[in-house]
Amino acid sequence: MTDKPRGIANDLTHYGDADFALYLRRSFAQSMGYSRALLSRPTVGIAYTPSGFNNCHRNFPELLEAVKRGIIAAGGLPLEFPTISLGEVFLNPTSLKFRNLMAMDTEEMIRAQPMDSVVLMGGCDKTVPAQLMGAVSANRPAVQFVVGPMMTGHHRGERLGACTDCRRFWAKYRASEVNDQEIDEIEGRLATTAGTCAVMGTASTMACIAEALGMMLPGTAAIPAVHADRLRVAEATGALAVSLIGSERRPTQIITQKSVENALRILLAIGGSTNAIIHLTAIAGRANVPVSLERMNELSDTTPVLVDLKPTGAHYMEDFHAAGGMGAVLRELKPLLHQDCLTITGETLGERIESDHTQWVDRKVIASSDKPIEPWGGLVSLFGSLAPQGAILKRSAADSSLFEREGRAIVFSSLEDMARRIDDPNLDVTADDFLVLQNAGPHSASFMPEAGYLPIPKKLARMGLKDMVRISDARMSGTAFGTVILHVTPDAASGGPLGLVRQGDRIKVSVQERRLDLLVSEEVLHERRKETQSNHKPKAERGYARLYAEQILGADQGCDFKFMLPD
Repeated sequence: MTDKPRGIANDLTHYGDADFALYLRRSFAQSMGYSRALLSRPTVGIAYTPSGFNNCHRNFPELLEAVKRGIIAAGGLPLEFPTISLGEVFLNPTSLKFRNLMAMDTEEMIRAQPMDSVVLMGGCDKTVPAQLMGAVSANRPAVQFVVGPMMTGHHRGERLGACTDCRRFWAKYRASEVNDQEIDEIEGRLATTAGTCAVMGTASTMACIAEALGMMLPGTAAIPAVHADRLRVAEATGALAVSLIGSERRPTQIITQKSVENALRILLAIGGSTNAIIHLTAIAGRANVPVSLERMNELSDTTPVLVDLKPTGAHYMEDFHAAGGMGAVLRELKPLLHQDCLTITGETLGERIESDHTQWVDRKVIASSDKPIEPWGGLVSLFGSLAPQGAILKRSAADSSLFEREGRAIVFSSLEDMARRIDDPNLDVTADDFLVLQNAGPHSASFMPEAGYLPIPKKLARMGLKDMVRISDARMSGTAFGTVILHVTPDAASGGPLGLVRQGDRIKVSVQERRLDLLVSEEVLHERRKETQSNHKPKAERGYARLYAEQILGADQGCDFKFMLPD
């Protein structure tokens, strides 16, 4: 026995005799065909997340072999282990409900099994934040690897990418601009390869954030899933994981207040997903780093939008990669970044930027900082009597003519109520009204789904209306667009003022003043509070649903569990 065991000698099973435990473990490992020489190597765990219910990860078997190749070549022993895999569109009621479960699974398996470092193989929306949350809490040397985005499809001379184009064409279908035959054709052409959504949705946003945090090899966030470079990066990631062994490059050394601010800058500059605010807050929270929405507004005021990708622009992730990718964005933002942050390679962020010698940048896709697409960041937080602890607007995906308005509230008390009435031809609604969805937040029985992108009522859509103000405590897919105010906190189910809104109330939004206010007197609200009893909380008699109901925090705390945060 050595003073500092490594490899499979780490974290021995408790039998009361450590030498026996190691002897037994080696015996069982040899039953899998490993030699004593290979078993003497340091061990790199691979958190492996393929699933028949996760289309994004369908090429993971090939990528796994490349990761293993890199680990073996660098002198390590690769051992993959399965964890929960969260396929975004295959989970009911919504994937966010299970993100914390995957984070717990990841953390506990990293802690419990004999690995000196770990490669986190993820990609689909909630998998990357879940893995990073778990890795931060376990705090063993870890490196993130992502599957990469899909390539685009084609339809009648037009490029298609899931899922912004799926929403665009579905809106046309609802407005009777596209018929049944064409929508069926589009359905088969939206997602044609392995990988995550082809636009700057949540998956690609989280990949960019992981790179900005320093938890991923530089220049790798945007490489398409089916590109040969993705295999080469998998191999290089395996080799890097071996080099982490014995180093101080642990997640808590890399994810710091400064690196989180860098990640926020990137989020704002790429016009990234609103979901990323919740996920980054949860990841940072595991490292005891608070994320302030007020601070995000300060950063947004000084961070330009530089990336012209759907859903806010015209291009796709494969174009972003070819245009210069994250390296080009980091170079443009260099004066605004904390360059002394440590990254997974051992370089500082400043050194990483200096070592990137890419000369050509496609300015149609990635703008320069002196000629930005927008002079301020893609996201903004709103506060006021309707959102005391904040709400989020993706202003880069919204209609700026709707930013300073007062409107009448058209209220839906739940997702079921909305589904029942939104397309009723007798619905009393005009283009100037504000659609309000209640009881779709983290404390509700809906578990905060991506339902904040309320559909335009069919009778207005058929008149040509493309956007209107929509307000909810729900989330919105990173692939969606529109003047959609989300994550209203506290949410309705936990007693927030959103639950007190009634049909016909007046609401005022001011993006310039960062305000979202319910124009109803406190006296009236006091009477409504006495009358209102929420019956929209989840029924949680047992298991994970009960744990969720007892421990879930609000959107402003990343929707993590109370007991998972550092003391």
